[in-house]
Amino acid sequence: MNNNLPRFAIMGSTRGSSLVPILAAWKQGRLQCSPELVFSNRKSAGILDKGRDAGIETLWLPVQGRDREDYDREVSAQMEERSMDFILLIGYMRILSPWFVQQWQGRVVNVHPSLLPKYAGMMDIQIHEAVLSAGDAETGCSVHLVNEEVDGGPVLIQKRCAVDKSDTPELLKQRVQALEAASFLELLVSPGHYLKL
Repeated sequence: MNNNLPRFAIMGSTRGSSLVPILAAWKQGRLQCSPELVFSNRKSAGILDKGRDAGIETLWLPVQGRDREDYDREVSAQMEERSMDFILLIGYMRILSPWFVQQWQGRVVNVHPSLLPKYAGMMDIQIHEAVLSAGDAETGCSVHLVNEEVDGGPVLIQKRCAVDKSDTPELLKQRVQALEAASFLELLVSPGHYLKL
């Protein structure tokens, strides 16, 4: 691990499919930053296994019975203790508190599986169902900074793909997930171009 590179954490609640190509690129020395922590609010999240398999520190903090800001303050303290420069959200299924967003302003990045502002506030497969129902000719993903408005932060990167007549929500999801990983890699190859580090 190169101590001169910006350090980042990944926060996720699900399988973390987009983390796989990120870790592969990191091991190949293609990133201009270093993943140092995989964090989850769910003990059984598959993203933690991916972090462990790659030899990255993992951390789980239980949510139950915690106020949102109180929980986020503890998460932030863990990030600061490890000198994180920025945070990637990969399938993190919690809305961050205004306090956390302010604390990490300009340094928390999320990917949304739509061409924002379209389908802002929707999640996962329901977005792909909505794209097909609307008859959209194209879809894609948006990597954006996180602010206090859900899915409302400035868009940094968008990647697009055509919607085929034969598409199902599941097929569309697979294609968009590939775009999500490519978008994150574009950011991580040159994070200083997009973030205030």
